[in-house]
Amino acid sequence: MTEKFKSMKNFRKITGALVFIFLLAGGFIFAQDKAINANQLPKTAKNFLATHFKGIAVGSALEDREIYGVDEYKVYLANGVKVEFDSSGNWKEVDGKHQKLPYGFIPVSIRNYAAKNFPNTYIIKIEKERWSYKAELSNGLDLEFDKKGNFKRIDD
Repeated sequence: MTEKFKSMKNFRKITGALVFIFLLAGGFIFAQDKAINANQLPKTAKNFLATHFKGIAVGSALEDREIYGVDEYKVYLANGVKVEFDSSGNWKEVDGKHQKLPYGFIPVSIRNYAAKNFPNTYIIKIEKERWSYKAELSNGLDLEFDKKGNFKRIDD
């Protein structure tokens, strides 16, 4: 009886491990980027683009899907700028690809700090993270700010 019990216990372990592996693999299979039309972006994202990148056409837009739904959107503009939005359409990252970004959406304290301390540079990339911002300047420096836009440090 104990031999049968041990083999049944091993069978359950193996079955559980296989189910876990298939679920994990399924997550990778279903997580994919899907090309979408710019008018399929969330309203918040469309408003952001219309306000801060007026007159610049959308080259392509991608919807990053996970098992649970849309994770984020990536928009590539005709001038080379890449904008990433969260699933609700709020901007997460704007990468000017070495071009000066429009400053309208960048927190005032970050704009002021960069202008005062690095007067001959401009912001070419900005990332909004959960607790901070990161701004890359045209001279290659990466600046970190807290969520309120207060300078924290120069990132190496």
